[in-house]
Amino acid sequence: MNIEEFNYNLPKNLIAQTPLKNRSDSKLLVLDKNTQEITHTHFKNIADFLHKGDVLVINDTKVIPARLIGTKEITNATIELLLLKELEDNIWECLSRPTKRLKKGTIITFGEGQLKAEIIEIKDFGIVNARLIYDGILYEILDKLGQMPLPPYITEKLDDKDRYQTVYAKNIGSAAAPTAGLHFTKELLNSLKDKGIIITNVTLHVGLGTFRPVEVENIQDHQMHSEFYMMSKETADILNLAKKENRRIIAVGTTSTRTLESIMQKYHKFQECQGTTNIFIYPGYKFLAIDGLITNFHLPKSTLIMLVSALAGRETILKAYEEAIKNNYRFFSFGDAMFIK
Repeated sequence: MNIEEFNYNLPKNLIAQTPLKNRSDSKLLVLDKNTQEITHTHFKNIADFLHKGDVLVINDTKVIPARLIGTKEITNATIELLLLKELEDNIWECLSRPTKRLKKGTIITFGEGQLKAEIIEIKDFGIVNARLIYDGILYEILDKLGQMPLPPYITEKLDDKDRYQTVYAKNIGSAAAPTAGLHFTKELLNSLKDKGIIITNVTLHVGLGTFRPVEVENIQDHQMHSEFYMMSKETADILNLAKKENRRIIAVGTTSTRTLESIMQKYHKFQECQGTTNIFIYPGYKFLAIDGLITNFHLPKSTLIMLVSALAGRETILKAYEEAIKNNYRFFSFGDAMFIK
């Protein structure tokens, strides 16, 4: 399949730059993948489209405030590092800018020297491995010195770091937020539970692939990145029972989807496990785990729009996106939501 088959034109003014004051006030486009019927509503009304016994699977990963701006020792040149994942004790894979100013052995200082990074390996595409040098607890230092790693299409400053976290974020380790979950409030989650909707969690730490575009013409040639995932026994039991009783499993976000589908592919059931996945879901894929998906509106030619196209059909998704554009939906990370049922 050609990459251009997943392209569409988006007016720049529809790229959401800031979160709404109230998370659940975002618009919601409900798409029936069988009838192609579209309904327009708001996210706070999501319960109207869910049934008692449905299982919502959320991703409880927590974003690290991992964007660090520092200076090179000796020259004082400004260097930006984005911590992507810890490879071993205090050695991190990072996205660097500008990489041309770095070489093996370069020391970068952040803050008043509370944190330093020594470059130990330079790779392709701006990736470097760096040894972090500090006293104390790293995540406390990052809370003081780091910024949220917002996507490049967001140019506005984020005043409240918590708005780039889900209200249920718990397990630290992501380089980007699982943005479909940003629409939920604690009150909305409680109201769903009161209706008899079961909410359970998995963990997938969002990594480098979030920042890497698809650069091949034939999408089958694209190499997906690997990301760490984890499922508890409690979640596995809930999902296996739902499958047995033919109740709907609805993933909140493409990250939850990739976790569930990876586990089902590997074990042919849900089970307590952890590992890494580089699953690439595009049209032609047969879904084994999920029945529905709550998601945002994704970038043209991205692996994410390919995933939702696999679930609902490419033409159906592109028509839904056209409808969203006509109705001034907000797109991407801080944008509005879609429920594919």
